[in-house]
Parts: sequence; C-alpha cells; structure tokens
Amino acid sequence: MINKLYPALLLTLLATLASCAAGPAASPVDGTWSFDMNSPMGEVSATVMMTTNGDTLTGSFDLGDGRTWAIEDGIANGNEISFKIDRDGSPMVYDMAATIDGDSAAGVASAMGMEVPWTMTRGS
Repeated sequence: MINKLYPALLLTLLATLASCAAGPAASPVDGTWSFDMNSPMGEVSATVMMTTNGDTLTGSFDLGDGRTWAIEDGIANGNEISFKIDRDGSPMVYDMAATIDGDSAAGVASAMGMEVPWTMTRGS
C-alpha cells in the first residue's frame, strides 16, 4: 500500500515546494507609475513609486525640480488603493483613491471640498 501511495505523495510534496519557491504573488500596486491630473490649479504630472507590505502602501510622488511628496496613510486592498498627499507642507492635503486595472489606474483626488479625477500608467 505504501509503495502505491509514494508516487502520489512525492508529486504533492514537489508541487507544494515549487509553489513556495515562487514566493508570494506581486501586488498589482507595486511599481513605478506616470501620474496625471488636471486640477483647477493646473496640470500635475509626477513619477510615482509605490510599494505594498500587506495592506500598507508606501511611496512617493516625484514632481521634478527636487519636489517630492510622500504617500501618507496608504492602504492597499487588492487592486484598490487610498492615501493622503500633504502638498509641500501646505494646509492642502489631497485624499486620493483609485482602482488599479493591470498597468493603469483611475482615481479621484479630494481636497478643499473639490474632487478631481486622475490617472496613472505603470512603467513610466
């Protein structure tokens, strides 16, 4: 009986080890993104770097000319993200939320009672 079960047990063990070696699946959020938003104050473009650790989202917006905004209070839940951006220490804080769909994202920025749509594309 043991000799008949041995091949099946061996195959199950090898399949389990192979899936463990592959590591966890990458988050749909992680990576470098090109961000664009047309707000009443003008167009905002940035290179965004995002990383997840569990449901925690961290990263930054690089707007060029030495201006960088940190992602604060970031949350990632599957392909849904939300975070805050403190705009250069001003009283204006953007509440950002988006849905990731492959290599693109679409979201809404809320600040000072206004909502503005924004987009990102991975691989800038």
